[in-house]
Amino acid sequence: MAMSIPLPEYTVDMVRAFPDDGQRYELVEGMLLVTPAPAPDHQLVITRLVYALTSYLGIDGPARVVTPGEIEIAPRLHLEPDLLVFPARFASRSKWTEIEDWWLAVEVLSPSSKHYDRDYKLEAYLQVGVAAVWMIDLERRCFEVSTAHGRRGISESRSVRWHPASMPAPLELSVAAVLRDVS
Repeated sequence: MAMSIPLPEYTVDMVRAFPDDGQRYELVEGMLLVTPAPAPDHQLVITRLVYALTSYLGIDGPARVVTPGEIEIAPRLHLEPDLLVFPARFASRSKWTEIEDWWLAVEVLSPSSKHYDRDYKLEAYLQVGVAAVWMIDLERRCFEVSTAHGRRGISESRSVRWHPASMPAPLELSVAAVLRDVS
């Protein structure tokens, strides 16, 4: 007979007390997720997205683009998406815990994070109200698009279309351009 081993539960305060050791510490329902610092190819993709999203939204536009971001709902949820877009009505000096509306969260999947990102973080993002989530799979060279309105993991390998309600026209991104020179 197999015995179950109880997993320790963590809180946001416990995670904030961890040393700054280069690891990324996140919580989903009190479960600790630990991943290493991102690799250069991962950061290149994020940099391209920051540029594209900021160009689309405008420097003083209706939303802010940050990398990494934080979504925190104490005591048991602390997420650090690789890229986060939230409305500009939240001042740049706002605490992460004061932001409670998110337009887009992006995760670039890596061998060390893809299980956590797909199996735990995706649903957590959608449950707290993130409008759209992109999981970027470098191996499969695609974006997996999920939305709060029911789309889940739709694989886009040619282009991604994103149209927040506050913008007059959608953003069209070429997947090949975003993933250019990335292995």
